[in-house]
Amino acid sequence: MFIPLHDANSLKHIKMQYVTIGLIVANVVVWLMTTFSSENFAQAAAIGLGYIPSTIYDLAERGPGQILVPDVFTYVTYAFLHGDFMHLAGNMLFLWVFGDNVEDALGHVRFLIFYLLCAIAGAWLHGIVDVNSQVPLIGASGAIAGVVSAYLLLHPRVKVWVLVLMRLPLRIPAWIPIVLWIAFQFVMFAAAGEEQVSWAAHIGGIIAGAVLVVFMRRKGVPLFDKDIVTPRGAEVTLPPPATAPVSPSGPWGRQ
Repeated sequence: MFIPLHDANSLKHIKMQYVTIGLIVANVVVWLMTTFSSENFAQAAAIGLGYIPSTIYDLAERGPGQILVPDVFTYVTYAFLHGDFMHLAGNMLFLWVFGDNVEDALGHVRFLIFYLLCAIAGAWLHGIVDVNSQVPLIGASGAIAGVVSAYLLLHPRVKVWVLVLMRLPLRIPAWIPIVLWIAFQFVMFAAAGEEQVSWAAHIGGIIAGAVLVVFMRRKGVPLFDKDIVTPRGAEVTLPPPATAPVSPSGPWGRQ
């Protein structure tokens, strides 16, 4: 539907989005390791670290040598694996554009916890919807969906540059493309479209992000851009109120 390019939304509470950058680096490194290694290694990583609902609910078991971490850890590890470059690039672009301001609103540590909880929520809903699936779920989409929904609640009126239909750049309020994107996820989930995409994981992340940001944001950070939040240590000096000069002829302009 749209590709986010840039937002004019400066950081207010942190100097740099260390966690956002760290998550992007981690995802890229893991993708490089799995892409430029043997096919057997990539498959072993997907099976051993991907989220497989049927193994989580004891309906199936991984084969000998396929268990890299305990099943419960795959609620998180799956979110650092990606299939092809476009899968990785799309998720990381969304994280780069929207993640810094959510990290700013939550703080570094709470943002990392928030991100992982959204990933967990995405995997959980995917598993509930398709409990018998033996196909590994991979990708950061659930976590990214949580970041996007949190951004919507925090900064709906901020102008963002988006690329529409891969060719038309537009600068519009953030709520327009994000609401359309969220609606698209629900429509595709209801229509069971594109089996290779876990729409349930997206929705799980969206719901988790919207709920968590309400409770995890910094004290004083508003929702829906209601107020202008002044960074700590900054002082705002208001100019004295202007007074209209009174002419000698009186306040009504007549003698």
